[in-house]
Formats: sequence, structure tokens, C-alpha cells
Amino acid sequence: MSENNSFDTVRIHGGYDPEEHQYASNVPIYLSAAFSMGSAQRGRDIAEGREPGFTYSRVANPTVSILERRIAQLEGAVSAVAVASGMAAISNAVLTVAEGGGRIVAHHDIYGASLDEFISLAPKLGITFDFVEDINDPEELASAIGPDTKAVYVESITNPLTKVTDVDQVAAIAHEAGIPLIVDNTFPTPYLFRPIEHGADIVVYSSTKAINGHGNVISGLIVDAGRFDWSSERFPQFSEPEFTLYTEEVGHSRSFIEAFGNEAFHQRLRCKFLRLLGAVLGPQQAYLELLGLETISERLDKEVSSARRIASFLAGHDHVTKVNYSGLPGDPQAGLVERLYPKGIGSILSFEIEGSEERVNRLIDATRVFSYIPNVGDVRSLIVNPARTTHREIPFEFWERNGLNVNLIRLSIGLEDPDDLIRDLEQSFEQAYRD
Repeated sequence: MSENNSFDTVRIHGGYDPEEHQYASNVPIYLSAAFSMGSAQRGRDIAEGREPGFTYSRVANPTVSILERRIAQLEGAVSAVAVASGMAAISNAVLTVAEGGGRIVAHHDIYGASLDEFISLAPKLGITFDFVEDINDPEELASAIGPDTKAVYVESITNPLTKVTDVDQVAAIAHEAGIPLIVDNTFPTPYLFRPIEHGADIVVYSSTKAINGHGNVISGLIVDAGRFDWSSERFPQFSEPEFTLYTEEVGHSRSFIEAFGNEAFHQRLRCKFLRLLGAVLGPQQAYLELLGLETISERLDKEVSSARRIASFLAGHDHVTKVNYSGLPGDPQAGLVERLYPKGIGSILSFEIEGSEERVNRLIDATRVFSYIPNVGDVRSLIVNPARTTHREIPFEFWERNGLNVNLIRLSIGLEDPDDLIRDLEQSFEQAYRD
């Protein structure tokens, strides 16, 4: 397939050659823990990287590899690594960049489990996060970067407030300091936004969400732009000799930079963290992910359109005190949205209602079309109260700073008729505020 094909062609055909798989029109599911290596010589050649092939599905699996190649093509990257969950993607990316310890700069208004890892677990592994109030403030961001800073970490669209990160600006500041930019692009997906085109070096996804789009897979992806120079003294792990890269041909243990050049990041992640920590994606999950990708454009076009309508409806509702959806006309970030997100910011929004938490509970319990589920990016529309579920790990000290409170409700808009969704919200409001 031509490398010049458009997004909508790559999402269906990318990374797959039917001739290599008995001319199957759909990607086969390789339900095998291991693969015959054929001969002793071929086994050694595969193990030492002289010949492509598969040996053990914890290391690589044909179905999973097709998903990785397809995502890499959609992103304009050198490679992608599929893992068992979105948190595995975040954790593996952070560990690979800051291996041995160091600091990472991030904004604090992010997904609850990510913040929980960054403030409670990562420091015990020698990785400290420095949080800035406004990631789009260039002076604040630059001043937070020090000599032991290993990366900047951002969400392209934050969860659940949908604030937009100026990735171009953040990338420029990170690169000026000699560090990479990691972008969690879960909400927009590569259909609405391609971070690498705006300077990102590593992109992570909870592909459980809109990439798969059907709520039937737990999965994650790490995408490597292949442009960052990892030979800096900040990142000695990429230049140190690695015994697994020893071959008699070369006669010494090579480093990842020596062996793989601009692909050193994802190769070290795959060889050390994925292979040894074992958070691999199974072939059945990869297959379902590939199916979801085939309809991503149509799904997101409708979901974004419906989300805009529902955000507008909520903005005019008497019992709604605030709507968080940066895609609304007149939003303070409208200029940034217009520049970075011409097709929209995604299908997730949040809002606050007046009254007590009991009103929130009554509204949620009264919904009939929306499902009370702690997920996003499903074909079904979902409703949740983040302070009590998806973001409950966030310490109280962050609540006000992150716009988190018990009156906040998050919606993920699916493929139902938007009129039905609005009617469902209307009757839920009526029941919630019926004394």
C-alpha cells in the first residue's frame, strides 16, 4: 500500500499485507503463545535480529504487530507499541524516559489514575513530578524545567475539563531544554489530532476509549515519533551497553542507540519494560481494536456533532451552572481549538449543576439512555460523577485547582440519536429537581 494514502485508507488497510496471511481479507487472530522457529539457525537469527519473525507472544504477536504498524502509519511515527491498558502505556512511557530516576513536568488537571500514579507511586520509583498551574504559560513551564528533568507530560485534551494544550508551544519549550514531550492523546485520537505533527515525541493512548470505540477491550498504545535525540547525558540508559543486544557478529554488547538509532526509545521500551514487566496486549484484543479503527472517522464525526449539540443544550439550562467543553463557540480557548482541532475536540464534556450532591445522584439515577459507566469513547453514551468514581483518587488539595467537586458530571457522547439524548437529560433534570 502506498505511504501517501489518506487517513481513511490507512485505518482500514495500514500495516497489513493479505499475501502474508493466506490472503485473508480480515486480519487473522493468532491465538498462539509461541511460534515454531523452523531451525536452530533461524531461531538464533530471529533472536539476534538478523531475520524478522515471531517466537513468543509476550515479545511479539502477528495480530498485535499489525495493529502497531497501522497506528504508527496513522500517526506518522516510526513505531507503536501495544500494551494491556492505557495505564500500562503511561507507565511504560514514563519508566522508559525516566529510568533510573529524575523529574517530569506535568499539569495536574489530568485523569485521576494518572495523577494518582504521578504523586503516590512514581516518587517511590525515583521519579518526581513537578506540576504547573497552566501548561500553556510559557514562562511557568520553562521555569519548572531543571537539569534533572527528563520530559514534559501533557494531555492534549484534559479529563474531565476538556482544556486544550498548546502542543506546538509546549513542544518548542521542551525541545529548547533538550527534553522530549509526551502527549496523552486519548480523547481526540489521531483522527481529530496528530500530536507528532505539532512536535510531540511520544504519544500515549488508552485505546480502550475512542480508538476501539465499542467498550469491549482494555488496551493501550505508545507511539514513537522517532525524532528525539536520546544520546544526551540525561538519558544514559540508551547509550549504555545492553547484553541482550550482543551478537558474535558485532563482538560486543551494543547500546540501543548503536543498534537502533532513532528507534532507540520504542526498542528499549519493548525489550526491557514490555518484555520483562509483561503488560502485553492479547491478539483477540488487538483484533477488536483493528475493527474499531475501521469506523473511527464516521463514529467521531457523529459523536463530535452530537457533543456540540448537547453542550449547547446544557449551556442554556436553568439548573446548569457551568459547562466544560472547549469546542463551544465563545469559549476562552476558541482560537486554539480552531487552530488545532478543525474537526472538533471529541465526544467528552462535563458540567456542574446547582444544589446538593443528592441532585447529582438523582439525575444520574433517572437517566434511561445514558449508561452510568466509568469509561469514555464508547458507541453508547455514558454518564458519571468523576469526584466519586473516575477521579476519586485525587487528593482534596487538588480538587479546587482541578475543577473537581461533587456537583460535576461527565458525559461521553455515543452514537444514539442526539434528540433522544437531550430528551433523556431533560426528563432526568425534571426528576432530579422535583421536590
